[in-house]
Amino acid sequence: MSVKQSHPVEMGPIEPHQRLQKLIADSQRVSIDPTMPINRYYRSGNQIVETADRSLRDGNLEKAFTFYLRFVTIFVELILDHPGYKSVPPADKQQTKEKIKKILPRAEEIRKKLLERYTAEYKLYLQQLKQQAKQEEKEDEARKLAVAAATAAAAATAAASKAAEQKPTTSGIGPYAPSAPSHVAVISDSDAKLIDQVLYPSEFLTDRSQATGLPGTGLLLAGTENRRFDRSLKPVLPPAPVPTVGFRSIIVPTDTMAKFLELAAANTAANLETCAILAGSLAQTRFTITHVIFPKQCGTSDSCNTMNEEEIAVIQDRHNLITLGWIHTHPSQTAFLSSVDLHTHCSYQLMLEEAIAIVCSPKYRETGFFNLTPYGMDSISQCRQTGFHPHPAGQPLFTEVQHIILSDAVGARVIDLR
Repeated sequence: MSVKQSHPVEMGPIEPHQRLQKLIADSQRVSIDPTMPINRYYRSGNQIVETADRSLRDGNLEKAFTFYLRFVTIFVELILDHPGYKSVPPADKQQTKEKIKKILPRAEEIRKKLLERYTAEYKLYLQQLKQQAKQEEKEDEARKLAVAAATAAAAATAAASKAAEQKPTTSGIGPYAPSAPSHVAVISDSDAKLIDQVLYPSEFLTDRSQATGLPGTGLLLAGTENRRFDRSLKPVLPPAPVPTVGFRSIIVPTDTMAKFLELAAANTAANLETCAILAGSLAQTRFTITHVIFPKQCGTSDSCNTMNEEEIAVIQDRHNLITLGWIHTHPSQTAFLSSVDLHTHCSYQLMLEEAIAIVCSPKYRETGFFNLTPYGMDSISQCRQTGFHPHPAGQPLFTEVQHIILSDAVGARVIDLR
């Protein structure tokens, strides 16, 4: 699998060590949600390492380095401040320590390779600068020569013209009398009438606008007269979206939403949110959602809090399931990610970059499939506010996912622990 490398001209201006330090700083800009059950972090840590390992196999050193450092940052520094850290079983802590012992030398080896690559790209950038300077010098010299030649040619032309003006004429009228033209063009009356009948471009477009009702554009495009666009239509999710670069596809059974809404109907009627965990498996570089797990929960009109998540861990261990995201309702609102939803999903996507959030809006008959943008991940992971609060406007924080495949070939199994 080929990996697109950064062009040296784009990244070369950054000194190699500074460039590496920037990558390290970006990799460590993560946080954990103290309200998220700590066992979810320990269970999903394997997915961070698996993503790093896969990136390393694919030759994407920067991504591998980023995910290895993310794992170390979470489980060496941040996890200690989680209120549930003391409740983590000693076996899980020891298993994590063993992983860190393997990851650290691997990350150090990648760091050395990246520094070598950055240094080579920086040298190439400096060489390109020298070549560009030489080329510009040659072009500047060529321009000077061209200007000098043009100046000399103009001077010679002026001198020749002056000499011609001073030369005596042989017409007998005078030394400076102008000579008559050898031929005079005369337009007849019949020719003038024909010219008046010529249809010029501006007149043609005016006539075309009147005939078709379309504004004159100056362009003639075959078949454009009959085109009509309904701009009021909302964009719909394509049946088979093009996967986001670097993301593995997630197969979503088409009955997932219907089964979820059926069990959420009572809460929806009472204007209470309902949520569930999306879990499944990985096969041939493609995830498949196989289970929708309802944990014990407490919902309001605009939020939903889960409880006893250790029960989910038991189910996932029993069926060997990976957490692939979550699904929840907006009983009285449209399908989108609220500020609280953004923080909730950030914890999922932090553990598995392909994780998705499905939002069902029964009232408006909408279903949204979302994930955070790179800008959103960076912004939300650094946000320390809780509850509903505004986030910086500008770049989008979340977007519709492009790596899901809706399929009728598989079905979702529902497990209700409420």
